[in-house]
Amino acid sequence: MRAINKGREPSSLTVHRKTLHCDYDNYKDKNTLRHSLATEQRGLCCYCMGRIRPNRDEMKVEHWQSQACYSTEQLSYHNLLAACIGGQGKPTHLQHCDTKKGDRLLEWNPADPTHHIETRIRYETDGTIRSNEADYDSQLNKVLNLNLPLLKNNRKQLLDVVLDWWKYEKAKIGGQVPRDRYVRKLDQHTGGNDELKPYCQVSAWWIKQKLAKMAA
Repeated sequence: MRAINKGREPSSLTVHRKTLHCDYDNYKDKNTLRHSLATEQRGLCCYCMGRIRPNRDEMKVEHWQSQACYSTEQLSYHNLLAACIGGQGKPTHLQHCDTKKGDRLLEWNPADPTHHIETRIRYETDGTIRSNEADYDSQLNKVLNLNLPLLKNNRKQLLDVVLDWWKYEKAKIGGQVPRDRYVRKLDQHTGGNDELKPYCQVSAWWIKQKLAKMAA
């Protein structure tokens, strides 16, 4: 999971919110909304970080605070995220992200900068996503099902790639990898403004851990 920098909401959403009897269901310009959300998330699901595309078949508009429980937030742009399809139509144990979550609540919002989502997440070498906060760790598994084997294996592949890079650099140098090489590698994973590689935050997290230890 990575922090999401919210941009400006679509003007059509601003206008719609000012009309009488407005709600999410009668908002007509959902294509523009999908494009806006997918773009600011750089093509990644808000929860699992898998690939999303701004169309009805490849992404869902997620209400972090559900419409059923927080109807006043259904048109609030800060409450809207782009999520993957999440195994929709499959048995519940194979569902994840918004499809698995439904109307249940999550403690932290990846798009709220005051929630500091990246400081609450860590990854183990087998690809497991964890949180040191017991309640949120439970939500990662029971509400979002982010340790589904498919997702766990996808994250492990990214960790294996960055670990192989690290071992190669250490062997080539014959010692510790310099800070500037970590910085360049981090920029390769998260720099720019274009689409990010799916699950890239896993590698970015590992590199940031190394940089933090060097700065300590």
